[in-house]
Amino acid sequence: MTTVEEFILLAFSDLYQLQILLFIVILLVYIMCVFGNFLIIFIIRAEPSLQTPMYFLISTLSTLEIIYVSSVVPNLLANLIAVKKTIFFNGCFIQLFVGSSLGTSESYLLAVMAFDRVLAINKPLQYVSIMTQRVCVQLALLPFIVGIVIALIPTVLTAILEFCGPNEIHHFICDFARLQSLACSNTYMSTLVTNSGAIFAFGLPFTITLGLYIHIIIIISKISSAESKWKAFSTCSSHLTAAGLFYITTIMVYTVPKGSQYDRFFALIYTILTPLLNPFIYTFRNKDIKRALIKSRRLKLRQLSF
Repeated sequence: MTTVEEFILLAFSDLYQLQILLFIVILLVYIMCVFGNFLIIFIIRAEPSLQTPMYFLISTLSTLEIIYVSSVVPNLLANLIAVKKTIFFNGCFIQLFVGSSLGTSESYLLAVMAFDRVLAINKPLQYVSIMTQRVCVQLALLPFIVGIVIALIPTVLTAILEFCGPNEIHHFICDFARLQSLACSNTYMSTLVTNSGAIFAFGLPFTITLGLYIHIIIIISKISSAESKWKAFSTCSSHLTAAGLFYITTIMVYTVPKGSQYDRFFALIYTILTPLLNPFIYTFRNKDIKRALIKSRRLKLRQLSF
């Protein structure tokens, strides 16, 4: 009985003629994603008018996106051009843990951002006194703690399974279901815990986020002034768009049958495209960030003129 020391990530090996093209496209998307999210963080940190709880949470989301894509994409890029498409046993489970914990963290962070908008719209006068800097930091750290706790247990239970033979994973990332299907020992407990964890990782925060946005819509519908309605809605439209994009892609990834020819492409959209679009969502749909971008550009032009 032999022990598996590494796994083979087959990724897009069947599309061997498109490997280089995929490498170039994914590399460009990765660079744009990291640059765009870094730009959001820089603008929020540099502009005094953006030193508010809402933008602090947006910068936290951008930080999370950078870490998440960087835990997956570099290995995928290496896989696309490498002859030996392997990942070490420990490296596979580290990637599994980091990816699942950050994915869970993003779900809860979106719920926290929705809660922030409920407070801002429902209690505008008490908002500043409630959302202090200490509370903002605690709310930003909470999703990461929850993500680590929820991801740790199924990761450990999957890692202690016996892997004695098959080691080919038909994906570009290490995934719970595929790793459990390769195990030689009984996977009932690890599968049960993984499925239960998925409810707490995505089902619970999705329900909370949906409920909070329904509450926001009800509050806005009660506002008599059309201008006030639009102003209230505009403060949460970017969050709503980002949350919708995240959960739509998540649902597609989890509903598409494993092993189908489309599951890898939906996972690629979830892994790379969603983090890429978030900076554009918050830039083009947010007047404050657009104003800060224009201001910084004018300052640079003045400095160059001198």
